[in-house]
Amino acid sequence: MASDGFRPLDEKSLLEYLKATPVLAEKLGNQFEDLQIKEVGDGNLNFVYIVVGRSGSFVIKQALPYIRCIGESWPMTKERAYFEARTLREHRRVCPDQTPEVYHFDRAMCVIGMRYIEPPHIILRKGLIAGKEYPLLAEHMSDFMAKTLFFSSLLYLTTTEHKHAVAEFCGNVELCRLTEQVVFSDPYKVSQYNHWTSPYLDSDAEAVRQDNILKLEVAELKSKFCERTQALIHGDLHTGSIMVTSKSTQVIDPEFSFYGPMGFDVGAFIGNLILAYFAQDGHANEGNDRKEYKLWILKTIEETWNLFHKKFTALWDEHKDGPGEAYLPEIYNNAELHLLAKQKYMEDLFHDSLGFGAAKMIRRIVGVAHVEDFESIAEPEKRANCERQALTFAKLLLKERRRFKSIGEVVSAIQQPKP
Repeated sequence: MASDGFRPLDEKSLLEYLKATPVLAEKLGNQFEDLQIKEVGDGNLNFVYIVVGRSGSFVIKQALPYIRCIGESWPMTKERAYFEARTLREHRRVCPDQTPEVYHFDRAMCVIGMRYIEPPHIILRKGLIAGKEYPLLAEHMSDFMAKTLFFSSLLYLTTTEHKHAVAEFCGNVELCRLTEQVVFSDPYKVSQYNHWTSPYLDSDAEAVRQDNILKLEVAELKSKFCERTQALIHGDLHTGSIMVTSKSTQVIDPEFSFYGPMGFDVGAFIGNLILAYFAQDGHANEGNDRKEYKLWILKTIEETWNLFHKKFTALWDEHKDGPGEAYLPEIYNNAELHLLAKQKYMEDLFHDSLGFGAAKMIRRIVGVAHVEDFESIAEPEKRANCERQALTFAKLLLKERRRFKSIGEVVSAIQQPKP
């Protein structure tokens, strides 16, 4: 490992690294006496250090050559750090308000130095568990998704620019393969890493593995995920990859980024909001039944898609005579045809988003990595009841996604009592 210039950093060696890296040393005013360095990487893959000094602060993230939550028995490419840094910079270029700044990237050490997203920002998932409302969340996330997806697609780029970008991001193959495995394969077969709230969900997990129609639908989504290079997607846009206050939303951790189907990002965000909705009954108590909060989550789901649709199509209208080569203006040369093209495109994107969102929900209940929304419900039977409702809805959504014509219809279906 050391032969390629890589070594894992601990707090002591990180201090030496900071002193030897001018751009980071300057951020700290070259003052190292009272530095606070804290390792906060509670994720599955990386070391994450918060560095706070008298005159500045930042986060240092280092990719390890294996999956941290499993260990060296599951190796993982360190190159993902390159794609994360590259994507953060690209996302910041088109959507600076929702993307933290990268100060430093060291490819040999797989180290990214970036803005410390300071308190009171917290991980969105934790805020949803605590029952906090974020009035600007739909506004901010629809903005982020519309801009990052539109400006990296053929609606804006030439085919030459697009192919060059696709070729570069094809290098992030290991993380794509990890997603292929944990989202589209493992939940539908017996796998050593799968787990669920047993014994309560044993028959539910078995039902997923025996559901032929579900498997055929998942195969179609997997094919799109692997083959469709629609835009530069974040690739892991769940509520654990977003930091929030009531006024600010910051999207982090795009190490799974590659050129893939837009609906994978939109679906991941909406699917995780739906998981949060179904978890609320497990967090309700005598002082707060969470009913009002559940309505706020549903409102946020509806607003997110509707605002995304509005902003994405507005960008398309604005740039319809630009360099993008998907719909050449000489061909799509009248208002009626332009409108038909948009309607078809957005309908397909809507159904993709529902399908991918449903697949992300299923893997969080019967696959390898679960979500704190459910895991923090202490009583297993209560947790399993919440998970079963989410799983039942996810299966319905995956199999019947094409019958939904609007996000309002999806929200109504979420509220239908389950048998």
